[in-house]
Amino acid sequence: MISQLQKKGLYLISTPIGNLGDLTIRALEILKNSELILCEDTRVSIKLLRHYNIKTQLISFHKFNERKKTGDIIKNLIDGKTISLISDAGTPAISDPGRVLVKECISNDIPVIPIPGASSVISSLSISGFSDRFIFYGFLDEKKNKLNKELEFLSKINCSIIIFIPPKKLIKNLEKVIKFFSKREIVLCREMTKIHEEFVRCKVEDLKKIKIYDKGELTIVISDIKESTNTFNFLTESDKKIIKKMLKNTSIKDIIKKFTNRKIPKKTIYNFCLKLKK
Repeated sequence: MISQLQKKGLYLISTPIGNLGDLTIRALEILKNSELILCEDTRVSIKLLRHYNIKTQLISFHKFNERKKTGDIIKNLIDGKTISLISDAGTPAISDPGRVLVKECISNDIPVIPIPGASSVISSLSISGFSDRFIFYGFLDEKKNKLNKELEFLSKINCSIIIFIPPKKLIKNLEKVIKFFSKREIVLCREMTKIHEEFVRCKVEDLKKIKIYDKGELTIVISDIKESTNTFNFLTESDKKIIKKMLKNTSIKDIIKKFTNRKIPKKTIYNFCLKLKK
């Protein structure tokens, strides 16, 4: 068999997102022929290597030591070593460590070669039934204020939206998700390719009726905006700022008129204006 190692450099190898059988033949050969394999957690990656009888040396490479170790790795690559980078699951540098190293390789004219494979992003989108025009946002911010801004920003995008979110965080922020994505559809993809793989489909506003298990990896896909719901029936943070400025020299009646084309209930606008006046 002709070796797939076409040139020396850094190989970014996609690993299975759950089922170990999803490693590609090309990825298997390159991992076996690499001189070093960088991984997030050696305890996780060793299971994959043992499953395929790969003897290549593993080196821990994660977000806490990425910058510290990048210099030595670049030296090894310049010396002509073939190094592979893998994450615990999926593709390196996509919501996982790797970007710092990739940038340094580019700066030093070191080849960076992608080896595609399993992807929770593409897999979740393919089974969603939603538009194939999509945005992948990765993990949402932990801070409350930034999270609100992110959700508001995403709610205005008319395409499928893919997000990584721990189940406990989704449960904690359920009201916000319902507020910003009401009238859209959603698919919760949990433990994809594993024994307990699960896909839950519903309208966003029905999420409260769904039993969301607080364990396992969770990828969610939110549908594009339906034609009949291309306006929002709630006040966004931007709306509130506009109303606050308008109240200085505009009557509540005129403010309500301004937002009528947005199908926001008059009572919602009126109550918010009263709240500001008080």
